[in-house]
Amino acid sequence: MGLPIVAIIGRPNVGKSTLVNRLAGEQTAIVHDEPGVTRDRTYLPAFWNDREYLVVDTGGLVFNDDTEFLPLIRQQALAALNEASAAIFVVNGQTGPTSADEEIAEWLRQQPVPVLLAVNKCESPEQGLIQAAEFWELGLGEPYPISAIHGNGTGDLLDELIKHIPSVTEIPETKEIKVAIIGRPNVGKSSLLNAFVGEQRAIVSPISGTTRDAIDTFIERDGQQYRLIDTAGIRKKKNIDYGTEFFSINRAFKAIRRADVVLLVLDALDGVTEQDQKLAGRIIEEGRACIVVVNKWDAVEKDSHTIYDYEKSLQERLHFTDWASTIFVSALTGQRVEKILELVVQAAAEHKRRVTTSVINEVLEEAVRWHSPPTSRGGRQGRIYYGTQVSSQPPTIALFVNDAKRFNDNYRRYIERQFRQQLGFKGTPIRLLWRSKKVRDMESGNVNRATRV
Repeated sequence: MGLPIVAIIGRPNVGKSTLVNRLAGEQTAIVHDEPGVTRDRTYLPAFWNDREYLVVDTGGLVFNDDTEFLPLIRQQALAALNEASAAIFVVNGQTGPTSADEEIAEWLRQQPVPVLLAVNKCESPEQGLIQAAEFWELGLGEPYPISAIHGNGTGDLLDELIKHIPSVTEIPETKEIKVAIIGRPNVGKSSLLNAFVGEQRAIVSPISGTTRDAIDTFIERDGQQYRLIDTAGIRKKKNIDYGTEFFSINRAFKAIRRADVVLLVLDALDGVTEQDQKLAGRIIEEGRACIVVVNKWDAVEKDSHTIYDYEKSLQERLHFTDWASTIFVSALTGQRVEKILELVVQAAAEHKRRVTTSVINEVLEEAVRWHSPPTSRGGRQGRIYYGTQVSSQPPTIALFVNDAKRFNDNYRRYIERQFRQQLGFKGTPIRLLWRSKKVRDMESGNVNRATRV
């Protein structure tokens, strides 16, 4: 991206994610009263005065404990420090310095990056100064009393922070493509992200639910920037308890909504499950472009018919997304991973593509010539007057007809197939809006120069 990076460091549950949300000016990082909610590195844009930067939320650091994900979280925090221009060490002013804080402070003193000490949960300005004074003993310079939840003291902290952030006078304007990585738990979403980035950006574990937040990662290929959004695995609704997983899955659904293209990741060994079908339906509802990524293809025993049989199964189980490209990859070996980005560029272009009204009506005229609209029992036939594209992302075409009720589902699907055959729109859903228009309105000139098809 070219923006300098600020890493947020601290032990679990001191309010790091709350501070990240405060600095970024949006409720993006998951905040929940449970240690270990944040595990991966989450990047969000922020600014103060004339300085722009990316703030990086990291998992809670715990030393001398190698259980569960803790070693991987330490690895992620170190990676964040290695790319940062500065770091903010967050501690809890209400508890005072702890042995865990002292261990982290000693570790941070060995790092080359400048560190600011933010004493969080100092809601009272007067009491906050007393609480912050206890943290001088950590040997990291002046402790800044703040309240991340209310914003108290963050201005002084940021005034000091920007002294360590280089000014970015010129950042090339490159339109990024937002790509959400969606799928059931353990299908390899984080492995796919790491394969794109070429490093351990997201924690990968055989334990379901490793990824909690929707993680934004920026990469560039051939001058094109991509924002990759790794998300929590989405399980069946009945299996989800209120709490961390509930918030994670809501973030995953929001990631679909803010993406240009969604990678629907399937496990080649499991095939298409009912949950995969529901996720595909959600992508269509949100009107997002889609690529079906069949991961773990290296683990499938193959013969000359395997890929054809698998494609046939996909067409049967995901027939409503037959417009989406499908690619068979292995995130583990990197097989065909880079080709996904080629499909992303194509799908993104089709997703925002616009077609002129004259071309749309040429397609309609040809379609009606080959297959006339249905006629009712009373002898009344449907008539399409004209069509025009009214929006993109996804491409949306309004069809003005004499009576929308005279066009059954079969004929509507036929018209959509004609648009796809003649105009493409590979990788993106298209929406057809059937609008009833009385004949006398058309003839009275309420619609200027309407094309009669």
